[in-house]
Amino acid sequence: MNAISLRVLTPAKVNLILRVLERRPDGFHAIWSLMHTVGLEDELTLTIQPGGPRRIALRCDHTALAADQTNLVYRAAQLVLDQVDRTVDLSITLTKRIPLGAGLGGGSSDAAATILGLTRLLELDWSVERMTEIGQQLGSDVPFFFLAPAASVAGRGEQVRPVQVTGTRWIVLVNPGFPVETKWAYQQLSASRTAVRPLSQALQQLSRRSVLDWSEIIQWAENDFEGPVFGQHPVLAQIKHQLLSQGAEVALLSGSGATMFGVFPDQAGAERAAAVFARDPNMKAYAVPTAGAPVTSVA
Repeated sequence: MNAISLRVLTPAKVNLILRVLERRPDGFHAIWSLMHTVGLEDELTLTIQPGGPRRIALRCDHTALAADQTNLVYRAAQLVLDQVDRTVDLSITLTKRIPLGAGLGGGSSDAAATILGLTRLLELDWSVERMTEIGQQLGSDVPFFFLAPAASVAGRGEQVRPVQVTGTRWIVLVNPGFPVETKWAYQQLSASRTAVRPLSQALQQLSRRSVLDWSEIIQWAENDFEGPVFGQHPVLAQIKHQLLSQGAEVALLSGSGATMFGVFPDQAGAERAAAVFARDPNMKAYAVPTAGAPVTSVA
């Protein structure tokens, strides 16, 4: 039997709405977020070699990412293989395009794609619920990617409800060239606010709907991390204003940062705006369409 390979494209995500709510008994904060995948993707190639020793070999083209058991892709593969009663010699190649520490969910998307890809390769008849249970052990954003392209996400990230978004938009991602650590952002947010603002009536109603239009989403777009993160990194506030001045209908921090994004009505406007930011050598700018779920294909 020959080696079998599968290629998976793993999309980034943006948080169109991100509310950070009360602290839970387990020490984590409850959130409510509306997320959507976008067309900036990492690429995974999973290869199973029959008859070899049981092992996981990971290669990554990004020098800042360790290719060992600390890597989310490695850990995801290990969790799946621990539940499979057979010897598997697995090689994984990870090509990174999504910036690190960027609020775009790159690591979580890669982990979800690893779980998804292995269930395809090993012909495991796993439900989304079972994949989600494994994903939850790796990170709060992982479950979302099994139900992408768009979903409302609550709790610690485990409550995912798919949403159909009508209309079309283009997204401009602007990464300033530095990361923001999520733990630090939560600490800053907790220290800077005197009380937790409850979820508004409008967002509660929004959370119960299964179809939303872009025009409605734009109206309610917000991110609780902007205040504390902008306080430490004022350049992000400047990027937000620039995106709006370039024609974005709304501009926001994604996740806890550091990537800013703008929502544009068409491709031409998005590409013009991205070109303006691309002149700065410290920044990376991408004009991308909204995207779908992770895509698998035989390599």
